[in-house]
Amino acid sequence: MDNCTYKRLIEGNQNWVDLTNQQDPEFFKTLESAQKPKVLWIGCADSRVPANQITSTLAGEIFVHRNVANVVVHTDMSCLTVLEYAINVLKVEHVIVCGHYGCGGVLAAMGREHYGVIDNCLCHIKDVYRLHDKELYAIEDEHQRGRRFVELNVIEQVLNVCKTSTVQKAWREFERPHIHGWVYDLGNGLIKDLNVNITDFEDLRRIYRFEL
Repeated sequence: MDNCTYKRLIEGNQNWVDLTNQQDPEFFKTLESAQKPKVLWIGCADSRVPANQITSTLAGEIFVHRNVANVVVHTDMSCLTVLEYAINVLKVEHVIVCGHYGCGGVLAAMGREHYGVIDNCLCHIKDVYRLHDKELYAIEDEHQRGRRFVELNVIEQVLNVCKTSTVQKAWREFERPHIHGWVYDLGNGLIKDLNVNITDFEDLRRIYRFEL
């Protein structure tokens, strides 16, 4: 990061604080007391998809976890810890997996190029392609195939959230959270609800259901 960019970030923070205090003098006092988000957002690390900004929500309203291509891998302790904390401590009511069209990780998983360490992440996305290869290969237009692949990746990650014992235990004890799949369109700023809204065990294959 060059010095000008670094300085601009610090100055931007001060400007934001000044403007926020003008609009709401109690904002930071309220924010400091506690966070009570009702939503956990599992999104892509892409810098163009800031959860609060694109949903017009304030700090403290959404608990956020982001990684390359919004994947939920059952050996990823960072993601699992966030999920556990959000559900059992913050008691969120909704978990949203949000991908975005034009996702670099998803598009990279469509090819065979070697990228280094990121290849390990791409393997999980390639598994999604393998599961839906007939549908994807039938889409001749590569751009449209990529968009559909983004959607299918979100759907599979929603299912991965549901496969965790953390979520299933909360379903059993508290009848929450509701799990949703969204895709954000960088081209027009709109969110597409994929209508993948899972609320209990009935939408999960029996082999994945824990006897809790």
